[in-house]
Amino acid sequence: MKTLYLDLGMGAAGDMLTAALLELIDEPDEFVERFNRLWGQHIIMKRETAQKCGITGTSVRMFINGEEEEGYGYTHTHSHNEHYHEHAHSHEHSHHHTTMGDIEEIVESLPLRSRLKDDIVSVYNIIAKAESEAHNVPVTEIHFHEVGNLDAIADVTAVCMLMDEINPDKVVASAVHVGSGTVECAHGTLPVPAPATANILRGIPMYGGSIKGELCTPTGAALLKYFVNKFGDMPAMSAQKIGYGMGKKDFTVANCIRVFVGEEADKSEKVYELSTNVDDMTAEEISFACERLFEAGAFEVYTIAVGMKKGRPGTMIRALCNIDKKEAIIKAFFKHTSTIGIREVETTRYILERKKEEFNFGGNVIRNKLSMGYGATKSKLEYEDVAKYAKDNDVSISEARQRILKIL
Repeated sequence: MKTLYLDLGMGAAGDMLTAALLELIDEPDEFVERFNRLWGQHIIMKRETAQKCGITGTSVRMFINGEEEEGYGYTHTHSHNEHYHEHAHSHEHSHHHTTMGDIEEIVESLPLRSRLKDDIVSVYNIIAKAESEAHNVPVTEIHFHEVGNLDAIADVTAVCMLMDEINPDKVVASAVHVGSGTVECAHGTLPVPAPATANILRGIPMYGGSIKGELCTPTGAALLKYFVNKFGDMPAMSAQKIGYGMGKKDFTVANCIRVFVGEEADKSEKVYELSTNVDDMTAEEISFACERLFEAGAFEVYTIAVGMKKGRPGTMIRALCNIDKKEAIIKAFFKHTSTIGIREVETTRYILERKKEEFNFGGNVIRNKLSMGYGATKSKLEYEDVAKYAKDNDVSISEARQRILKIL
């Protein structure tokens, strides 16, 4: 299974993620040229070699109309003939703020596949929701500051394009080092992590430390939230490429993101089959018992028609579970069935790694379930989402599925 691992010991920022991922692709210079053509030369990415604490890696710089972006705002032009945007070069324009509508208009103007556009907008929606919570205002009233600058939009676009090119089956990341102290932003002096960043990282393992400064930006946090499938230690994997994305600041430790891409071992696990046979329960009682077994932690419950003593027809009820759920399921068997005995078999389950992705199609959110491993890759659209699209558009399930699959 192709796995991407992100070592976030020095946090995450859009430019550092871009730089690190560039080191994983075969033709980074061609990618930079292709990226720069998107913007009609209004935005230029420059890829450079950099060193931090003796480690050599890549850094990227974004230039807006020839000037390196340093946190100024921009004015969006509604004329597509002027190629998407104008940059405000002077400090008097630095307080111009960007809305989600502005960002969506910029992204929609880019000559990219619809799936990539959805990725970019989805990352910004994560930021918008976090800002909305931090400032207690509706998402529609959010006006971005630093994260609305063109270099931030360019960073998000670059990372989405690189993730599409690398196309990992699974993305794993370490806990996020967020830094400590305070950070200066458009709202004033804020604690690290800034409120919006903290909101985005809710539920994600993070930690501070002795390094003073903001190590994880809202843009970096949103990209992690969107792309990472699991946070934890590096899995057992055979690394094929390693990349280093360097930050702009210097600390006593190397200020970089380190990334690995390679093959992770296919997955198997020990499981338990707990079974019993009954011939004195109604269909309703058996159905109720199966629901309780699922609630107790079984990952699979099913029934089989069996022949029992004296030629009586009966039902075998079987539950599959992990060892930590075994005792709870045994108790549920005795509580909700008429059995006086349960059989146990320890066995091995070979499983494909799974992940879910979401995308917009015709105004509907469509979920797609992906499974991969053992040389196989499978996908299945969520039935409820396909059915809703079919009803809304008065088409059959099969036609709805065919329409949706055309964009995958």
